[in-house]
Amino acid sequence: MKLQQLRYMVEVARRGLNVSEAAQALHTSQPGVSKQIRALEDELGIEVFERRGKRLTALTEPGKAVIEIAERVLAETANLKRAGAEFADEKLGTLTIATTHTQARYALPQAVAAFKRRYPGVRLLIHQGNPTQICEQVIAGEADLAIATEAIADHPELVSLPCYQWNRCVVVPPRHPLLKAKPLTLEALAEHPIVTYDFAFANRSLVQKAFEAKDLAPNVVLTALDADVIKTYVELGLGVGIMAQMAFDAKRDRGLRAIDATHLFESSTTRLGIKRGAWLRRYAYDFIEFFAPHLPRALVERAARGDTGTQYEL
Repeated sequence: MKLQQLRYMVEVARRGLNVSEAAQALHTSQPGVSKQIRALEDELGIEVFERRGKRLTALTEPGKAVIEIAERVLAETANLKRAGAEFADEKLGTLTIATTHTQARYALPQAVAAFKRRYPGVRLLIHQGNPTQICEQVIAGEADLAIATEAIADHPELVSLPCYQWNRCVVVPPRHPLLKAKPLTLEALAEHPIVTYDFAFANRSLVQKAFEAKDLAPNVVLTALDADVIKTYVELGLGVGIMAQMAFDAKRDRGLRAIDATHLFESSTTRLGIKRGAWLRRYAYDFIEFFAPHLPRALVERAARGDTGTQYEL
């Protein structure tokens, strides 16, 4: 039995039994993946996958147990490598953070700057995506940390730790009628076309929920993955924007005006996600503490060892 065979098998399961996609992700050939999986099944004496001709159609019952064990073996193998690197040279390595555009653009810069001052020899990679994508990257071992709003708590494979709470503002061009609404109401907002976040973002549902509670149907004309695109559309006169308050800078966004909307919507919580049981390098814990000082190493380590479903709140 080889670790490579376990990787092939787990990747095929992760890719919805698509051997071609798994081979591409593993930078190898489809026949090679199929051959290694067959060899492993022969050694185990069971079929991990059900087949129809050459096509994989489902995991067998014993196959489900094998995949679960293989995932743990691969995770612990990765932990061994990190542990070795930790003691070989604690100030060299790579830290990969998967996050959304808004977090990368507006929430992370200070932590990144502090981290690079302390660890100039560590390569810091920031992968951007929607919350589902970034969670999948950490689960797959492609990133060390996920930082996003709320969606992290929906993945039992991840430990979800709260970092900070935030709310929204409404952005409009100068002299827009909503600037005269004192106070701003959802009814007034519903009279205008709205530009806001894409449905892939969990915090979008809180906006929808607020309108629905008032029996209002907002006219969402455009959606975007990040606040900078929302602001661009608003400047073009395509609607009023609802976005994260942290993403508005009066000096930089001189062509827009922001209206506080914290009284209209529930606050959202930005969370840190790490894979359960993961071994993190010392510099990863330092980065976490730079970003969220209330999350010291001892707490994060304890959380990573916790049971599925463990909840932490601010």
